[in-house]
Amino acid sequence: MEMEQQMERQKRRGMSKEDLISERTGSLGCCGWFIVILSGFFTLVTFPLTIWFCVKIVQEYERAVIFRLGRITDRKAKGPGIFFILPCTDSFIKVDLRTISFDIPPQEILTKDSVTVSVDGVVYFRVSDPIASVANVSNADFATRLLAQTTLRNVLGTKNLAEVLSDREGIAHSMQSNLDEATDDWGIKVERVEIKDVKLPVQLQRAMAAEAEAAREARAKVIAAEGEMNASRALKEASLVIAESPSALQLRYLQTLNTIAAEKNSTIIFPLPMDVMSHFMRK
Repeated sequence: MEMEQQMERQKRRGMSKEDLISERTGSLGCCGWFIVILSGFFTLVTFPLTIWFCVKIVQEYERAVIFRLGRITDRKAKGPGIFFILPCTDSFIKVDLRTISFDIPPQEILTKDSVTVSVDGVVYFRVSDPIASVANVSNADFATRLLAQTTLRNVLGTKNLAEVLSDREGIAHSMQSNLDEATDDWGIKVERVEIKDVKLPVQLQRAMAAEAEAAREARAKVIAAEGEMNASRALKEASLVIAESPSALQLRYLQTLNTIAAEKNSTIIFPLPMDVMSHFMRK
């Protein structure tokens, strides 16, 4: 039995969508056609009354998948606008073609480097094949939501914490391709996936903040040391220039006095050369 089911699955995988639809829209058989003709006859006999049961309308963004005696009647969904059905033998299901968005609930995920994070996201999808979305899955919307949750966990389980925090766009593209491939048989087209938020444990946040602060302090100390080294070199060069011309020191004194006087201070400190003070000290 299992071998027959596997052979049937492989056979269906090799078939195109048109072949699968053709398989569903097979012949009704002699009994089926007899019931359809009988239903059409009664519809014509009671025409003024049955017109309200035969005429159906779907909106511009909707399509109708019609079943006749349990089989899909056509390879293409009906709509938008007016279409006709037989009251006794036909039934139809409306399918919304608009883009649907939903939030992926926060998922507790263990990353590749054994860090537990909580991640949530948003998925945008629409129905691209109304017949497949009705015939291949019982509830395409609910199935897509569950698949998005498991896909998020599977994709993030192969990433480490640094990749989860920095490569959100790559993770979103990977999720979109995986979801789109998995939901293709359901007639669903996944248009976009976005990662909303990544929540880290409080202890890990504190550890990362302390690490970042320590790295910034280390860089600040290195920059300050480089500044001190450059300043000492500049002072050395300035001292060599002043040593070549003793009058340059006197000019520097006068420039300092000019700067002090510009600040409107009441006290002015006038520095004297050391050689003048040494002359008085000898006496």
